[in-house]
Amino acid sequence: MKTAYKRIVVVGGGSAGWMASAAFATAFPASSVELVESEEIGIVGVGEATFPSIRHFHRLLGIDEAQFLRATNGTFKLGIEFRDWRELGERYFHTFGDIGALSGPRSLWGQHRRVGDAGLGPLDAQCLPSVMAREGRFMCAASEEEQQFNYAYHFDAVLYAAFLRKLAEGRGVRRTEGRIVHAPRRADGGISQLSLADGRVVEGDLFVDCSGFASLLLGRALEERFVDFGRWLPVDRAWACPSERSGPELAPATRCTALEAGWAWRIPLSNRSGHGHVFASRYIDEEKAREQLMQQLDGAPIAEPRLLRFEAGHRERFWVHNVVALGLSSGFLEPLESTSIFLVQSGLGRLIELLLPGERPAQEAVDAYNTGMRRQFERIRDFIILHYCLTARRDGQLWRDMASMELPETLAFKLHAWREAGALHQYDEEGFDATSWLAIHAGMGHWPQRSDPSLWDVPHEDVMRALCFRRDSIAASVAAMPTHEAYLNSVLSR
Repeated sequence: MKTAYKRIVVVGGGSAGWMASAAFATAFPASSVELVESEEIGIVGVGEATFPSIRHFHRLLGIDEAQFLRATNGTFKLGIEFRDWRELGERYFHTFGDIGALSGPRSLWGQHRRVGDAGLGPLDAQCLPSVMAREGRFMCAASEEEQQFNYAYHFDAVLYAAFLRKLAEGRGVRRTEGRIVHAPRRADGGISQLSLADGRVVEGDLFVDCSGFASLLLGRALEERFVDFGRWLPVDRAWACPSERSGPELAPATRCTALEAGWAWRIPLSNRSGHGHVFASRYIDEEKAREQLMQQLDGAPIAEPRLLRFEAGHRERFWVHNVVALGLSSGFLEPLESTSIFLVQSGLGRLIELLLPGERPAQEAVDAYNTGMRRQFERIRDFIILHYCLTARRDGQLWRDMASMELPETLAFKLHAWREAGALHQYDEEGFDATSWLAIHAGMGHWPQRSDPSLWDVPHEDVMRALCFRRDSIAASVAAMPTHEAYLNSVLSR
């Protein structure tokens, strides 16, 4: 395939830069792809958790799963366990799996609510990957066609960038080491070239800004305005620290634990655990937040904690003239739902689709790209806010403020539709489907004010029989599966 942009220059390495480079080299082998990065600057590179779309990206690049897992100390991920978000001591699971019909008389969650406890157990006992995660089990089907649930991965972000770099360079990508000191503008407002600190010049037709929080091209050179989400998402700092693995458990899930002024993550890798504490600096000082992180570690720390500072939001436009920003240079949403790599993939997919016809996209297409990416950031923003605004915690100022804040209109409407009618309304450009929204509502004990009258059309005994059968079938299936660690080891040994 060909594109009108003969020289594509990617600025910055890390996961975003090498994902973009590998994708361009695969899609457009006739174009020159050059990545410019400086070892002086480095990358953010903390442990990464993802969601299932990454498997599609890997299939498009022809990446072998076992090879990828070995190279990145990767593990499997079935979802996210949330602790202490609604009340201290409570847990719930955001699954990647199926929770049955979402509406009408056969609505699984609706019928489960209708019959009450009745010895059925929690709603997530009706979801295969939720039970797998709780029991620490994992197994894939023999083929994609037989796979009954979605899954994603945890991996070391530094190793992932190195893995993709090897793949990209094997497909013709040229890496240039150098620190960018100037990006002069063309007459039409775009970027003409990159000037490096040692005097070299890098020329290109299309520049892809993957320079991280610095946003060297879109933010600094083109001065694109930043749209701040801080009024809804006040967390603006994160401590990150790896630790030794402690104990036999290798959970196939990310863990997010709500703390005094933020939340802590735990990402299980095959060789260690990744930990972090995301917090709002207006509610807690950095040193106290660091102390709280160290209390969350599974085992002994194996590096000094690193402090990251950020703002929640995005650039007003993502594609301006001949510059497209991907990853942190385009915007950032706290990693509560592991959306960073998804947003890179989404931007890349849209971009490549527009470049495929072999001619430069019309301005209308660029505008549509910007609108789509902006909406996707807003939809994910709303989903993240959902985790906070439904809290019943009142033990910290952050939680009191989040429970009483004014919501974005888009989220307020979705909450109204759910409370009044049990409707899981979906806008265009959603990052999370209705099942994901249901998982958070259910986990936070947030239910509609009235039930759907059509639920009563199904006899009570039929409902109980169906729910018991599904629950017991799932339990039996999971009991026959190997542990996550045993299955992972079998994959790594291939």
